[in-house]
Amino acid sequence: MRATVTIEKDRLDLLMKETKSRSKTSAVKIAIDDYLRKKKIEKIKSMKGKLDFDMTADEIRHRER
Repeated sequence: MRATVTIEKDRLDLLMKETKSRSKTSAVKIAIDDYLRKKKIEKIKSMKGKLDFDMTADEIRHRER
């Protein structure tokens, strides 16, 4: 999918430098993927203490499939 966005040149140059990308597209993809990964981690962390498990970690690990 194509999208047109306006990003300041200095910010895009910094993003390309930090991601070690050769293209603007690659740098933006990396930034988006990183942002989404961090959001998923936050969501998982927010569930801490809200889930009940009946089995211990050892039981889960050694359970027959």
